[in-house]
Amino acid sequence: MNMRQEETRMRGGGLGRSLVFPMFGLGLVVLIVAGLWPKPVGVDVAKVSRGALSVSVLEEGKTRIRHRYVVSATFAGSLKRIALRAGDRVEAGKTLLAELQGEWAGFLNPRVFAEAEVRVKATDASRKRSIEGMERAQAGLDLALKEQVRSESLKATGVISSREWEVAVNQVEVLTRELRSAEYSRQVAEFEYEQAQVALRQVQGPSEGLAGGHQLVAPVSGVVLNVFEESARFVNAGAALLEVGDPLELEAEIELLSSDAVGVSVGAPVAIEHWGGGRPLNGRVSTIEPSAYTKISALGVEEQRVKVRVDFVDALPEPRLLGDRFRVEARIRTWSGGDVLQVPVGALFRRGGEWQVFVKDVQVAKVVAVGVGHQNGVMAEVLSGLSEGQTVILHAPDTVADGKPVQERSVKGH
Repeated sequence: MNMRQEETRMRGGGLGRSLVFPMFGLGLVVLIVAGLWPKPVGVDVAKVSRGALSVSVLEEGKTRIRHRYVVSATFAGSLKRIALRAGDRVEAGKTLLAELQGEWAGFLNPRVFAEAEVRVKATDASRKRSIEGMERAQAGLDLALKEQVRSESLKATGVISSREWEVAVNQVEVLTRELRSAEYSRQVAEFEYEQAQVALRQVQGPSEGLAGGHQLVAPVSGVVLNVFEESARFVNAGAALLEVGDPLELEAEIELLSSDAVGVSVGAPVAIEHWGGGRPLNGRVSTIEPSAYTKISALGVEEQRVKVRVDFVDALPEPRLLGDRFRVEARIRTWSGGDVLQVPVGALFRRGGEWQVFVKDVQVAKVVAVGVGHQNGVMAEVLSGLSEGQTVILHAPDTVADGKPVQERSVKGH
């Protein structure tokens, strides 16, 4: 009995030893297959969504006083020393800017006399035209104010939309600025007319009213921007003496690439940034100059630039006041939409001349061609190929391919 049990035990042990090697080989095959089996690639993903989208152009520029006036010598004579300095305030018709001592004329020159007479007539015509322009601006503003009152009543009853009411309000703001500009032009025209009359009297007879010197007073209220002739000396007729302007009449001058200026329209909203204050200032495009000019960039590349002028909508917060020719950055909106299907720009790539994205379908990446519209550097408008809620892969690595398994690392919103 003992011998039979020992024989059975030996037969069982031999069978176990005979199965060890096949089982070991099977396990080795399983490990090799598991090692060679493609692993999912870790990716970042985002959702295709709907929302507001705006496209803007960001460029550097500078501020400038809208209306500047250079006071020049009316006739040749001795200039007394100018006591004013840049930044001094002046008042129209009251502040003495400079004083000229007339020189006795030699031989009477008929040509000079005729030129003086013509200048008086020209400045008189300009003065009358400026008065008519101011009256026309005043009439336009009165009509716009009436239209604004009418629009407010219609908006309250729901007859017109909010956009139509905003257009009426904007028209009042624009015409108010035009009236202020027309008033400035009238003051300058009056000053030039008076100066032309003085020059004519000098030609007719220097002793008539000029023996005691001729005083140049401020043509407009504001500040002295520059003093070109400080010392007492003899100056010729037309020599620039000072430059004055109103610092409250400030605008921004932005130099855009001509390709960017094509997409900008008058009235487009602008955000003035990096001007020195704590928040951006709102502005509005007032003028787009019709001609471009060539400018050499810092890299030595020739660029075609266009000057765009921007009016400030927000008042400058005290005590931070922008001055003339201060550096600013302007973000000009070129397009905006309220309900736009959009995708992060980081999900887009070009292949074969068309835009494509990797869409995460279950756990597999699939290449999808998309139609792309406006872009702002962060999000892009989707015209075709995608639908809201789909998951796209951001900044797909080279290891991602069509049909390859992927696994998301994190979900990022836009």
